[in-house]
Amino acid sequence: MAHKDVPPRWDRKMQQRLARGEAAALGELYDRFASLVHSLAHRVLGDERAADGVTREVFAHVWEHPDSYDPKQGPLRSWVAAVTHRLAVQRLRATETAALTRGGSDRADGRADEPGSLESLESKVRRASVAARADYIVHSMPAPLRAALELAYFQRRDYRQTAADLGVTEDEARRRLRLGLQLLSTAHDAGTPPGYGGAV
Repeated sequence: MAHKDVPPRWDRKMQQRLARGEAAALGELYDRFASLVHSLAHRVLGDERAADGVTREVFAHVWEHPDSYDPKQGPLRSWVAAVTHRLAVQRLRATETAALTRGGSDRADGRADEPGSLESLESKVRRASVAARADYIVHSMPAPLRAALELAYFQRRDYRQTAADLGVTEDEARRRLRLGLQLLSTAHDAGTPPGYGGAV
């Protein structure tokens, strides 16, 4: 049985390949994580072009700084998500601060901003961070929990209907929903995706 502090083999190997400058490794990493990176960036920024830019920045950062990932700190997926979060929040702050400086008329989405302040900017950043973290949690949770939440919340099924749809007992459906909600409740706990504290 593997020790808990031993990082997954794929993560270690990928980091070693990136450190050696293997372009094929970057391609594999992109194939595996590009949709995650783009969706997290889009969740924070609310803008397709800005999310595209952050996606490029994230993979450039990974290529240029593969040694900043420490496999002992958590999975590579969490590190990539944390780097994405950090860069997206930096871009959101820069864009919104520039809009505040110009009077709020040059937002990325073309709408005029209501009179703002640094407090409203930080509130927006916090909301975007929580939303991105919740998305990450949902996409990272085990498939049985995610399926139960999707049935209950997106299709408005109660736990009995969820149990029938999933072919599990009602007690099991309640357990899955409870665990899924407990995981989602952690979205408010911190500003970066779970599992990796050192994004840089």
